[in-house]
Amino acid sequence: MPAHGLDLSRIAAPMVNQSDLPFRILVRRYNTSLVYTQMLLPDRLLNDQDYLEFHTRGLREDYDSPVVVQLCGNDPDVVVRAAKTVVDRADAVGVRVDLNLGCPQDAAREGHYGGYLLGQKDWPLVESIVSALSHSLPIPVSAKIRLCQNVSATPALGVRLEAAGASWIALHARHVSARRRRQGAADLSQVKTLKERVNVPVVSNGNVRTWEDVIANHAETGADGIMVGETLLANPCLFANATPDPVKISLEYLDICREHPDTATIETIQAHVRHFVDHQCGRRPWYNKFRAALTRCGTVDEIERLLRVRVQRWRGLAPLAEDETEDDEAEAAEDDDGARKVQGDGGDEAMAATSILP
Repeated sequence: MPAHGLDLSRIAAPMVNQSDLPFRILVRRYNTSLVYTQMLLPDRLLNDQDYLEFHTRGLREDYDSPVVVQLCGNDPDVVVRAAKTVVDRADAVGVRVDLNLGCPQDAAREGHYGGYLLGQKDWPLVESIVSALSHSLPIPVSAKIRLCQNVSATPALGVRLEAAGASWIALHARHVSARRRRQGAADLSQVKTLKERVNVPVVSNGNVRTWEDVIANHAETGADGIMVGETLLANPCLFANATPDPVKISLEYLDICREHPDTATIETIQAHVRHFVDHQCGRRPWYNKFRAALTRCGTVDEIERLLRVRVQRWRGLAPLAEDETEDDEAEAAEDDDGARKVQGDGGDEAMAATSILP
């Protein structure tokens, strides 16, 4: 079901330091229908010009649309004022009422926002934030939530968010956990229950590792769309039902980074490349060597060289450069050693390299 003309069927979830512009462009090329920015902090949007400029650079240009800007916070006035700094660069604003646990989530607990607003005592505050945004902005407002501690209360929260003005609700059907980012499988039956209780579109988030999981999730929940996070980091072609060659998809991402400079930090770029390679090569004997080499790379060009020459050699494949010469004898020796270790599985890698997306 569309929401205000937006296709909610295949969504890239907001991910801390990973929903950068080049990645958003990449997943769109492979059948993702809607992307989110990472969760942005209202205080910094209002008070840190560098932060505002970095996170809005290229936002909603032709190559970055449609896009949902995700905000958090616990002060309706501050959240609305922050939303107004980006409203002209967004197709929708998402209010985050869920957070996986990890480093940012400690900040969420201390700042009393995100998943720490799911308790019933805070529902009026959450409603006031959604209501203030929906009445103040000319674009739709959505809410992304997790299961309430009392699971049976989750549909009631959804009903109240709809009444407050949420145009759609995304449910990650896990609890907020203070100890683990994942507490077992997502309870997709709760997505189905929420779908039955509200009239706005419902997006299901959780339990997707393959394209078959996307289909199964939709069949089980009846959701209007499927949102995927970490699995897209590993395979940005998931929604195209394809698995790309890890080196070639990394090089494609690097090309986008060059086309849109200063939209992703070198640390973010390294993390994406690591995810792409880990997805298919994480168990290879040379993988730890690759991670160490990637960490030492300080530029996009250095990462590209690592991928085109050394990673290809470790995979038992020819370098992806016609005029490449090796000046560093120590590096060459190290690569030859890696190549010998993977000789036994070079055939599998070569097969994968020839089955790239057209």
